[in-house]
Amino acid sequence: MKKRIVVLGVGLVGKAMAIDLSKKFDVMAVDINKPALGELSANHGIATIYADLSKPEAISNVVSNSDIVVGALPGFMGYRSVEQVISAGKNMVDISFFPEDPFPLDELAQRAGVTVVMDCGVAPGMSNIILGYHNQRMKVESYRCLVGGLPVKREWPWEYKAVFSPHDVIEIYTRPARYVENNQLVVREALSDAELVEFESIGTLEAWNSDGLRSLAKTMKIPNMIEKTLRYPGCIEYLRVLRAGGFFSTKEVDVKGQKVRPIDLTARLMFPQWQMQPDDEDFTAMRIIIAGQENGQDQEYVYDLYDKFDRTSNTSSMSRTTGYTCTAVVNLMLEQGYHRDGLVPPEYLGEQEADFKFVLDYLVERGVVYRKRLNQ
Repeated sequence: MKKRIVVLGVGLVGKAMAIDLSKKFDVMAVDINKPALGELSANHGIATIYADLSKPEAISNVVSNSDIVVGALPGFMGYRSVEQVISAGKNMVDISFFPEDPFPLDELAQRAGVTVVMDCGVAPGMSNIILGYHNQRMKVESYRCLVGGLPVKREWPWEYKAVFSPHDVIEIYTRPARYVENNQLVVREALSDAELVEFESIGTLEAWNSDGLRSLAKTMKIPNMIEKTLRYPGCIEYLRVLRAGGFFSTKEVDVKGQKVRPIDLTARLMFPQWQMQPDDEDFTAMRIIIAGQENGQDQEYVYDLYDKFDRTSNTSSMSRTTGYTCTAVVNLMLEQGYHRDGLVPPEYLGEQEADFKFVLDYLVERGVVYRKRLNQ
């Protein structure tokens, strides 16, 4: 009998994961978006459930008969959804990237005897897995991750397209960025310390501080670690203007007697302009640099990813690079028996070479290739 997987949320990434998993497993897709569910059912034969997943009891009901749950909900719904899945006694792989501290969920998951892999996307996610692999095999002294998803065609005014919830995108621009420098945790505002970086397949991109270390800041004892987000040069200025002008604020303001959160209005205005259109293509760029001592010698490993929209399957690059990392880990758990009671940050998945190779091979089969080079 095929294993049964419930996918919570079928936005662009959730949809890609549901389709990928349906090739081998029985998949049940759950969302409040009827057109998205209808497309999965009509074109891919995937079973669907219409449900409001903002209601805790809805999650408990839909996951009750599953073997594993995949979480692809917006960040503001993520923590509670993971908590509900754990309470239902189900294993889970999640990409909601919720803002709350995840570690209080560890004890709950351990008591339930379930494995919950968090932040299992591209970065955080695959970036953590790569670092986890090398951290077990060398004394890492520095880790640097540059990552971003962008439209191939630069169009005014935003030069950006989003495959995630607009609120989650905006949070990248507002959440304080944490990084580790000389063994000290440093907190800076997002969009700070901008720098220009060259990529062979792309040209010049702009990198700036964002809060992408997440669990690494707690689990890895590495003297220097930083993550930066990539955008086209020039975007940082208009983002700073919008932030300083209050357009990203969550504090309600009075507009003709109505209480409105500026961020909700901004998201409502921006999302239609950020949505990918039928003729749009995107790419994902990531560079990971890991330096330290290995076998008594200074070593520096560099991983480069350049992935583009897949016209054959009509799947965005960010959906592929994020979603297929998650589905690789779902397969690792269901087919290879990976289990570790409690909350599992993705860096733990890289510790065993067989697990690391399984995820890499799974991605290569789907055309997502991380190219590694060694600088000595």
